[in-house]
Amino acid sequence: MKLSTLKNDIPASIVVFLVALPLCLGVALASGAPLLSGVISGIIGGIVVGLLSHSQTSVSGPAAGLAAVVLSAITQLGAFDIFLTAVLIAGIIQLGMGFAKTGFIANYIPSNVIKGLLAAIGIILILKQIPHAFGYDNDAEGDFTFFQADGENTFSELLSIINFITPGALIISLLSITILAFWDKTPMKKFKFFPAALFIVIFGVLMNQFFMNFVPTLIIEQSHLVNLPPFDFGNLSTYFHLPKIASLGDYHVWLVGLTIAIVASLETLLNIEAVDNIDPHKRQTPPNRELVAQGVGNILAGLFGGIPVTSVIVRSSVNINSGNESKLSAILHGIFLLISVLALAPLLNLIPLASLAAILLMTGYKLTKISLFKSMYQKGWHQFIPFMATILAIVFTDLLIGILFGLFISGFFLMRNNYRNPFTLKKDKLHIGEVIRLELSNQVSFLNKASIKDTLWDVPNHSKVLIDATYSDFIDEDVLEVIDDFKNVVAPERDIKLNIVGLKDKYQLSDHIQFVNVLDKETQQNLKPTEIIDLLKAGNDQFVKGKWNEKYYRHQVNATSMGQNPMAVIISCIDSRTSPDIIFNAGIGDLISIRIAGNVINPEIIGSVELAIKEIKAKLIVIMGHSNCGAIHASILNINDNNIASITSKIDKAIDQCGCKKAEIDIKNGDIMERITQLNTQNSISELLSQSPYLRRRILNNEAGIVSAYYDTTSGIVHFEQMAQVDTGTVNTEFSVIS
Repeated sequence: MKLSTLKNDIPASIVVFLVALPLCLGVALASGAPLLSGVISGIIGGIVVGLLSHSQTSVSGPAAGLAAVVLSAITQLGAFDIFLTAVLIAGIIQLGMGFAKTGFIANYIPSNVIKGLLAAIGIILILKQIPHAFGYDNDAEGDFTFFQADGENTFSELLSIINFITPGALIISLLSITILAFWDKTPMKKFKFFPAALFIVIFGVLMNQFFMNFVPTLIIEQSHLVNLPPFDFGNLSTYFHLPKIASLGDYHVWLVGLTIAIVASLETLLNIEAVDNIDPHKRQTPPNRELVAQGVGNILAGLFGGIPVTSVIVRSSVNINSGNESKLSAILHGIFLLISVLALAPLLNLIPLASLAAILLMTGYKLTKISLFKSMYQKGWHQFIPFMATILAIVFTDLLIGILFGLFISGFFLMRNNYRNPFTLKKDKLHIGEVIRLELSNQVSFLNKASIKDTLWDVPNHSKVLIDATYSDFIDEDVLEVIDDFKNVVAPERDIKLNIVGLKDKYQLSDHIQFVNVLDKETQQNLKPTEIIDLLKAGNDQFVKGKWNEKYYRHQVNATSMGQNPMAVIISCIDSRTSPDIIFNAGIGDLISIRIAGNVINPEIIGSVELAIKEIKAKLIVIMGHSNCGAIHASILNINDNNIASITSKIDKAIDQCGCKKAEIDIKNGDIMERITQLNTQNSISELLSQSPYLRRRILNNEAGIVSAYYDTTSGIVHFEQMAQVDTGTVNTEFSVIS
């Protein structure tokens, strides 16, 4: 609380007080309790709970959601003073719940249920306040139940309005709604100390006074105004009731107290989550501290004759919409309630209920805007259906039943999603063939057992399966049992090669390896050069999209320790950005990488390639240039110092073939630089084949292939050219990109 926020908090507190007063009376009436017991609870909720709570927006008091529970409890126990003992017990239980830190359950309430609660309260406010706006006040303020005490329901009462319109009330409510709707477009919005809702209350009082003096036919009678009974200082026992301590031995009283504690705590936790959701500053209320505050509030309510206290969403919403900045507004609203009971009844009884209805209608509209429904619909059915279920259940029953129903529906979708999505499943086309990879999620519970079992049992015979638990912090024993059955029974019987990796030491299962993603000799020899190009393209595509395969290098090291069977030899530049193993998403032993500036050819490189083809049995030679090549830049800029000339002199040939003069070449011209790079790689192929009869013969006999490639350092994409064709005496390396 700060003095700087007074200009916002004082006006907000007045508006909340004006709205809370008839609600306190209405909830007490609906609860079958003495009328002023609701106001006593409002005072305690404002001053005591407001001081103890750390919420800056929540306003506490008697709640409509508890009215049915209170009415049933008073009837069951037979006397209001015995009921107060139950409220006292409820407060003590809540206090214990707060100290035991049970408020953590607030963190597990889904946002779709919270938003459904807000929207439902908004709809109820609109439906319940429309009759009051028309001057039909048969149903008490604060009655939010669908089936009303007067025999009507929410919808039937709307149909009855036409027979009970109060013209003066209708005029005031329509004018008030218009003023509220356009208030922010007037200069008055600058005056934070005088909010629109406060203006509406004053406007309603003045309008009715105007009707009394000049238009008698539009006068609003007392039955349509706030009705706060005058306080009789000479008869205090009428207002203050003490709990009957002797009833502490009655287990029925304890049962009612426990029920009130649970229901009031759940409603409070739900409301503070909802209020934090609409707080423009997104401040967070400590739930355990809130339970302590509510517990103290209910202890005092039981001692001084009040009905149970909870955080109330309607008053809290009005508080936020009125521009409050701190909890001072809630505390002041409680002080104003106290003053009103003691001294302001005649003045407050001039306020038309239609004015308060206009304020609550606008509050309801802000809670249930069409944009909220659109937003929830766009998030998908798993969010929208629990959201709508919560709304409908609250509107047609009450807040607690509606919330529980919403939680049930949300829980159903949660279990359904867990059943369907405890893992990611993909098929990787690797050098060793297709591998079905099942990656388990962070938490794998017993709810996931069925979906994992269905997936594993549907794997085709003779497949290769990889179960990756690297990222799983918890795997339920039921799921481990399924995996163990698949490993020991199903996989062997159906000739399924199975790898299980990443299991934590605490599990009885351990890593299980039957195949490794490295090339064996048989697979290497069966690969054709064109198939290797397809594999390199697929690896490059995974690299570009960031979807590279897990390599499990530790297992690859073990698998390749006794020999190597690479599929290709890559001659690339020394540029730090052009590592072939990364660009082609390759594992250990897949590629032989030869790197030299400008990917030019010399006798040592020729000998290395011959060794790779002859002894190591690689099947493809790739000479890969790249964009923005430093060696080509050096050739264009005539950098020939020391031994650099041995490289740049070979690149000069490509520049000459391009028909370019070095002095005229713009190295920032991507098209020219790409053409020079392509010519240079073709020249390297030509030189390699012209100086190696062995390589030329192997390629002529289709025992190996050779191709040039161009790596774009901007996009990460490798473009392959058409494989070079070899005649008996010539080498054809004419450029042609494979489509």
